Parts: sequence; structure tokens; C-alpha cells
Amino acid sequence: QLQLVESGGGLVQAGGSVRLSCVASGGTFNTYIFGWFRQAPGKERDFVASISRQGGGTMYADSVKGRFSISRNNAENTVWLHMSRLKPEDTAVYYCAAGPGVALTPNGNLYRDWGQGAQVTVFS
Repeated sequence: QLQLVESGGGLVQAGGSVRLSCVASGGTFNTYIFGWFRQAPGKERDFVASISRQGGGTMYADSVKGRFSISRNNAENTVWLHMSRLKPEDTAVYYCAAGPGVALTPNGNLYRDWGQGAQVTVFS
């Protein structure tokens, strides 16, 4: 089971950028797909982005396409979520998740290991 630790959240002005990091330990990093999910207050957890085991494939929610970018470095056991042109509606706790499957998926139930979350607050 992987242990995941997110960092990099905070307060950012609308239109700005922020990068979240997720460092994994306790397993073979390159055998997992990774995803980012977010949960706003009073709302369901939503899929944001996912990345394949070698980083060659990505998937994004329509709401973040063209603004967010997911990447990974298997040598550093790290996944990033680069968020740009941020909007107040992007405000949420962002979670990193790892899944032992092969196919990219927005289904959170197929991700097994989760981080503690990182708060991102976008103000206008």
C-alpha cells in the first residue's frame, strides 16, 4: 500500500497558478496509475485528472481541460498537478490517489490509496 503526501496548496487569486505535489512511498511507484480528485464544501468528490504508469497517457475532467496539467516523475516518486487560470469554483480540497490498474479512469472507487488532501482556495 502506498503512502501519499500532498503539498503545495494555499490561497491564490483568480487567474493565478499553483502546483500541487504528491510524493509516494511504500510501493513500486511506476506500477500505479495516479489521479487527482477534489471536493468542495458540501459537494461530492470529483475527478480532476489522471495519468498512466509511464506518464504517456492523461485524462482530464472537462471543467479543467486546457487549464490543468498532470505529470509524474517515476524516478522521484512524485506526481504533480499544475493548475493555471484558476477560478473561484476551483476552490476545494485536492486529493492525490493511486490505483493498481492499467487503464486511466475517473472512477474514484478504482483508486486504492489516497493522500490526506491539500486545500486550494481561489479568491476573486
